[in-house]
Amino acid sequence: MEGGKPTLPMVYQAVQALYHDPDPAGKERASVWLGELQRSMYAWEISDQLLQLKQDIESCYFAAQTMKMKIQTSFYELPPETHTALRDSLLSHIQNLKDLSPIIITQLALAIADLALQMASWKGCVHTLIEKYSNDVSSMPFLIEILTVLPEEVHSRSLRIGANRRTEIIEDLAYYSTTVVTLLVTCAEKSGHDEKMLIKVFRCLGSWFNLGVLDNNFMANNQLLMILFQVLQQRDETSTNLHEAASDCVCSALYAIESVAIHMPLAMQLFQGVLTLETAYHMAVAREDLDKVLNYCRIFTELCETFLEMTVRTPGQGMGDLRTLELLLICAGHPQYEVVEISFNFWYRLGEHLYKINDPGLHNVFRPYIQRLLHSLARHCQLDPDHEGVPEDTDDFGEFRMRVSDLVKDVIFLVGSMECFSQLYSTLKEGNPPWEVTEAVLFIMASIAKNVDPENNATLTEVLEQIVLLPETVHLAVRYTSIELVGEMSEVIDRNPCILDTVLNFLMKGLREKPLASAAAKAIHNICSVCRDHMAQHFQGLLDIARSLDSFALSTDAAVGLLKGTALVLARLPLDKIAECLNDLCAVQVMALKKLLGQGSGKGKASDPTVWLDRLAVIFRHTNPIVENGQTHPCQKVIHEIWPVLSETLNAHQSDNRIVERCCRCLRFAVRCVGKGSASLLQPLVTQMVSVYQLYPHSCFLYLGSILVDEYGMEEGCRQGLLDMLQALCMPTFQLLEQPNGLRNHPDTVDDLFRLATRFVQRSPVTLLSSSIIIHIIQCAIAATTLDHRDANCSVMKFIRDLIHTGVTNDHEDDFEVRKRLIGQALEQHGQQLVTQLINTCCFCLPPYTLPDVAEVLWEIMVFDRPTFCRWLETTLKGLPKETAGGAVTVTHKQLTDFHKQVTSDRLIAHLIDLIGLDRGVLSPIILEPELSTFVQGTSEISFPFSWVWLIYSFLVLACFQSPGLQ
Repeated sequence: MEGGKPTLPMVYQAVQALYHDPDPAGKERASVWLGELQRSMYAWEISDQLLQLKQDIESCYFAAQTMKMKIQTSFYELPPETHTALRDSLLSHIQNLKDLSPIIITQLALAIADLALQMASWKGCVHTLIEKYSNDVSSMPFLIEILTVLPEEVHSRSLRIGANRRTEIIEDLAYYSTTVVTLLVTCAEKSGHDEKMLIKVFRCLGSWFNLGVLDNNFMANNQLLMILFQVLQQRDETSTNLHEAASDCVCSALYAIESVAIHMPLAMQLFQGVLTLETAYHMAVAREDLDKVLNYCRIFTELCETFLEMTVRTPGQGMGDLRTLELLLICAGHPQYEVVEISFNFWYRLGEHLYKINDPGLHNVFRPYIQRLLHSLARHCQLDPDHEGVPEDTDDFGEFRMRVSDLVKDVIFLVGSMECFSQLYSTLKEGNPPWEVTEAVLFIMASIAKNVDPENNATLTEVLEQIVLLPETVHLAVRYTSIELVGEMSEVIDRNPCILDTVLNFLMKGLREKPLASAAAKAIHNICSVCRDHMAQHFQGLLDIARSLDSFALSTDAAVGLLKGTALVLARLPLDKIAECLNDLCAVQVMALKKLLGQGSGKGKASDPTVWLDRLAVIFRHTNPIVENGQTHPCQKVIHEIWPVLSETLNAHQSDNRIVERCCRCLRFAVRCVGKGSASLLQPLVTQMVSVYQLYPHSCFLYLGSILVDEYGMEEGCRQGLLDMLQALCMPTFQLLEQPNGLRNHPDTVDDLFRLATRFVQRSPVTLLSSSIIIHIIQCAIAATTLDHRDANCSVMKFIRDLIHTGVTNDHEDDFEVRKRLIGQALEQHGQQLVTQLINTCCFCLPPYTLPDVAEVLWEIMVFDRPTFCRWLETTLKGLPKETAGGAVTVTHKQLTDFHKQVTSDRLIAHLIDLIGLDRGVLSPIILEPELSTFVQGTSEISFPFSWVWLIYSFLVLACFQSPGLQ
């Protein structure tokens, strides 16, 4: 910190200001100052002193939290000889502060756990702690807290301890797990009516279940399991907090035994135990204890998830007992929709399994359960009888109905879409249900309408005919959902065009009523999308609607959707009509933009140019007529006429990123719409982009530049101009990214810069490789490989991969040898740095999902020049740190050697077969993908061997499909 070590009074003053200063600015200043303190070396000593002095809860909490944070993120700052003293100090603090505050104890317990995981010299930490504190009743709460958080921290991303150390720790914890459970049994038996202690015991047990180290046989016959189910079987004696802790623990146990075959003894006990809870569930329902009802449903759902494979493989037999599904259907009968919602993920998974198996006999077994589920879901979707207005989509109940709709679509194949649709319609046709029942049935019908075969389907046609005849006196919600159903039946309308006029009249009535307008607009949009040819005769009506769009009470999305539908129909008109009609369609938007340019800034929707820019963008995006070679694109003239207005709008709002982004988006779709027909716009557009970008480096200009390169990069006459554009855009971009934390603060700019560079590689690689800017782009790419941002990192890796690939694949183009030579020169200069950076980012910076992209880059380098790559990789691996700050072995020499051999070996496929046990004949990405997920299951950080598994896996997959000699 600036000014040297702060005094304790200064720290106390800042802590007091953080918690008690009534002035928000004072709180903010204190927060910033304390944050700087936490990042400094002084934090270790000051935190220790604050904990010793024990002046108040706030200062002790700050100190405990700081100590935890420092151990998690800055443990390397301490020399090894201080580790033992730190451990003893923390144990002393937690004992002295045990009665002050539970949250302080939790922070100190986390600090001790994180220290134990990183401090390799602390052998058998669990044994040490139990031996030291288990005989002192007053120490039991914090001992159990440490034993709870210790397994939880093993996979913490904050601790980059490496797979070797993690394996060592898990083996150590597994060895002492029976000792821990025995301690928990003793605590539970001695706790008597001490509910807080029993909650701690259950939390701790759940934590060890989650780690997956408990012995099956030992736990199957353990007293704790019996105590758990006793607590859950009690009808009214169990408090809400204790019930929740017991439920969490049982769920953790069920999750831990998901591979049932290898956990059979424990699986059997849990299976039987959960089945005994049905009576307790009914009692909780009778007592209207919703918290406990939700807990039971969580347990029943976890039971079904765990035994799903057995349920599908051997339904009704052993642990495939279908009583598990009965439990979920009982929960589905609860009046509160939150209860059934808990089980949705299981029903999704069941449907997915049965769909893949595709066994009609098996479908028959589960069909009755799905039918009962659908019946319950339809009932849960009913609005309150006294509900007024249309259904809300954005509240909790509206979101629940959307999830029901998704679930119904996923499982309806088991019942049969047509059969279900007909049954639902029959309930409306033959009965006279209340409006809320009618609306719910229509809602479910809308969910499955697209799954029903519309070909020669009399029922669907009859439904449509009846809906459009609904009187305006029915409940507004029924009319609203009817409109949604009509929109979902657009394929039926397409096959029965005779009903189109009637349907459009029905929807136009809705469009004129404020509560129904957006739903009607969405339905018209759907019909335009599907019935484009039939709607062509109604284009004038669509144009009239588009001209008076703002006279209807439409949401922004609904208005844009209507324009999209109109544009789709426009594209089906004769070519000689399109230009005039497009001009008419764009006129309202263009006039609005001109008016805004004339009157300056204002307030409200009408004064926001993004409204009109978005509407123009959607028109350009979806007006895609079929134009034969040699024909002039019918949209070309209109877009050229609109360009001056777009250009003026861009200039007028050049400092406003939101508006500039919309301008660029509109121009992007305009260019895409007419393709080469926009060539005359290229020079003025590029000139304006570069000019504005010098002052305001909006990343959307880079993206727009990539579109221009994509369209014109292969045109000989455009290449130099596009390269000049790239160079002009790169200079301010590099200045921005070279600022402190520039890459991290501007991921969108990184993303768009390398999209632009990649387009150049794809369209005109020699132009880019021959330029002086390429070296700077490569240097920027190497620096950006560490960026932990999904889109930006992906774009960087794609650029490097595509760049090198242009020198690998001989596509019989005349410039292949030139490309190869230029890439060789670039790699000669930067190859070692690139390989070193990539391997280090895998180990220390990047999340797992990025590693296959890294592997693709490394693969291309290896294919380009294997001997040199092997040398670069060896140098990189030798430079990796071999130990952590805590003395744990990060990587052994043998692991380094093995990795080098595996990555560079010619026998990659043989290794793949050994690694994941696949038969050579069934190798495919579909089969490999699930195998990949098993590598990362339960892992939440990168570490040496873990990242290598990803890299090796990616190399192997690439080898399968990219190397002819290995197929």
